[in-house]
Amino acid sequence: MANISKKVSWSGRGDDRGERTPLLNGAEDGKYNRHLSGGGIFNIGRLSTVDLEEITPEEDIVRSRPKEIPHNAKLLSLKYESLDYDNSENQLFLEEERRMSHMGFRCLETRRWVICGLIGFLTGLIACLIDIAVEKLAGYKYSAVKQNIEKFTEFGGLSISLILWAVLNSAFVMVGAIAVAFFEPIAAGSGIPQIKCYLNGVKIPRVVRLKTLAIKVFGVICSVAGGLAVGKEGPMIHSGAVVAAGVSQGRSTSLKKDFKIFEYFRRDTEKRDFVSAGAAAGVSAAFGAPVGGVLFSLEEGASFWNQMLTWRIFFASMISTFTLNFFLSIYHGKPGELSSPGLINFGRFDGDSVQYNLYEIPLFIIMGALGGVLGALFNVINYWLTIFRIRYIHRPCLQVMEAMLVAAVTATVSFAMIYFSNDCQPLGQDNTEEYSLQLFCADGEYNSMATAFFNTPERSVRSLFHNPPGSYNPLTLGVFTLAYFVLAVWTYGLTVSAGVFIPSLLIGAAWGRLFGILLSTITSSQSIWADPGKYALIGAAAQLGGIVRMTLSLTVILVEATGSVTYGFPIMLVLITAKIVGDYFIEGLYDVHIKLQSVPFLHWEAPPTSHWLTAREVMSSPVTCFNRVEKVGRIVDVLSNTSTNHNGFPVVAHTTENDEPGKICGLILRSQLIVLLKHKVFVERASSRLSHRKLQLKDFRDAYPRFPPIQSIHVSQDERECMMDLTEFMNPTPYTVPQETSLPRVFKLFRALGLRHLVVVDNENGVVGLVTRKDLARYHLGKDGLEELHLAQT
Repeated sequence: MANISKKVSWSGRGDDRGERTPLLNGAEDGKYNRHLSGGGIFNIGRLSTVDLEEITPEEDIVRSRPKEIPHNAKLLSLKYESLDYDNSENQLFLEEERRMSHMGFRCLETRRWVICGLIGFLTGLIACLIDIAVEKLAGYKYSAVKQNIEKFTEFGGLSISLILWAVLNSAFVMVGAIAVAFFEPIAAGSGIPQIKCYLNGVKIPRVVRLKTLAIKVFGVICSVAGGLAVGKEGPMIHSGAVVAAGVSQGRSTSLKKDFKIFEYFRRDTEKRDFVSAGAAAGVSAAFGAPVGGVLFSLEEGASFWNQMLTWRIFFASMISTFTLNFFLSIYHGKPGELSSPGLINFGRFDGDSVQYNLYEIPLFIIMGALGGVLGALFNVINYWLTIFRIRYIHRPCLQVMEAMLVAAVTATVSFAMIYFSNDCQPLGQDNTEEYSLQLFCADGEYNSMATAFFNTPERSVRSLFHNPPGSYNPLTLGVFTLAYFVLAVWTYGLTVSAGVFIPSLLIGAAWGRLFGILLSTITSSQSIWADPGKYALIGAAAQLGGIVRMTLSLTVILVEATGSVTYGFPIMLVLITAKIVGDYFIEGLYDVHIKLQSVPFLHWEAPPTSHWLTAREVMSSPVTCFNRVEKVGRIVDVLSNTSTNHNGFPVVAHTTENDEPGKICGLILRSQLIVLLKHKVFVERASSRLSHRKLQLKDFRDAYPRFPPIQSIHVSQDERECMMDLTEFMNPTPYTVPQETSLPRVFKLFRALGLRHLVVVDNENGVVGLVTRKDLARYHLGKDGLEELHLAQT
């Protein structure tokens, strides 16, 4: 047991309170008391919990708006609940299944395909809306600034052009930041960490609401049009997930509108599968990569994969890409020409640009290692910057002001880079730059730095990929890489809707193209390194892989987006190298932000060196249990107890007064008990025939997912004396483990089956404890060995 880090505070027998620890995202009063069964040596596994200090009304007024919110990386939040991925096979469930015919099951499967088609169609429409809106708004902005620059270049007074650019950027970003900060903060960022957590089994509040979708779409339009170093792909993935969560339920709880369709799918098991399809459809719409979308959902999203999902998710991805291209072709006046690969068009690599030699493989590996180092640097800086924001920039008004400041600085840096650049390139007949600036260049030439800065990020990536050799000089690319790296690090984490894919690709494309140019400079043979575009592609892959640490899915996404199948192997090699090197320093960006939010995220495997820990040491005990036939008053009192707020209760044959564990009979959820109390399912009412009808699964599905709080259910004093029979509604076959089971075995069972509760029993099948997600997520491998996180209500 010496491999446990000394940083972990282990509680003794006499004091269960633990230490006072600063909280993340503010201070809420709450206690989480837990006692672990067993004595002697097993007391080493008892958890030190966070006990918040009492605050008087006078102190509360002073502390209501703290200047600084402390952050502690050793905390695990108790505010997150788990999803119920495991079906409750109670009598109602079995009766419904027995009544369903073979044709009924076929109809359900058909509906699943219909829902996936609707998800793809609506996600494609949203992508089309975002693309058109960004194109229009960015076009108006860049046209106005370009005309202003051309005017004042000739007559003097370019400072006015700078002010105009900065004001337009700040105005767009201000509108988007206000919408996010004041109306729906969960819409900030890319949304990928939140969706990743949701698919891992964590219920993130408000992450799949209709309001979140509206703010997300509006916010990303403002962010990209405002010139920030952001992309549209992350918000598209989040938007697809929200669409899937709404469409699959056949109703909108936000609008209080029920269409009375797809009622069978109103449960976490089905909903989370559809959210996987929505995330994949978002990737497909963003990059025109249906296969990449499926692999993204598998690699980064869905923790629990059903093989039957694969084709349905691919179908949703295909529909998404087709819908986007179809409506964009109509918008551009070319109906039927479905040539655009996706929302983000990198263009196609062809000719000499798709050729590479075996002796270039070591160079690609070097680029992968460089991408891993730069990605790790990006993540480390962003990590500390995010902690600074948590501590000091936590008020909405400050968040909006910071976003406006970044927008103005981005415009200022861009203008300065263009102004002081003397990289002038001839304006050929095949020039495709939409907003080319002449500035101080001679007639017939344009400023090459403006091609990178004075454009939307995806257009800049495309120009770095496909502009002919000689379009950029090394100094331009070097300065641009440094400046854009700093801007991208600063921008990610702002209270705006924004993605990190495109900025990462743009940074990598810039230094990758620079790498190719330098190779051709230091070698005598120009033909070997003739095309810097391929090094821009490899650099883009290396940089993005070093930041997000994706491998298989990102390889396919880039291959599909560029049409360069030949580069599949080098891209995979580069991404693996970037991941290995980057993981040596720090985790991927999405994992970093998940950890910063103290989410109880379960990784693929239990921490190494944890086999000596057993279920007895990690479980919560004593456990609140109910009898098969329980008194209503006790049920109400247990559910109303805010100090525990349990969500699962083992049902035992009988509870004893001498604290002997009752034998397990089943498991019932808080949500089920609330529905039973709401419908007054009491033994006395059933015997007196006061009940109008027998409760069905439809009653539970109608209440899903926003079950009413126990405080909203009125139970009279007479009703408190009634009895409730739980036999028909409990899950009679919950998963159980002996108390001597090792932590890795418990972890594997819990995660592979997507459980919310795992009952720990003794040799006589008596309930001695309960394992939940937080009991497993609090153990992780730190620098000094196996460490244990503190639990706190944050």
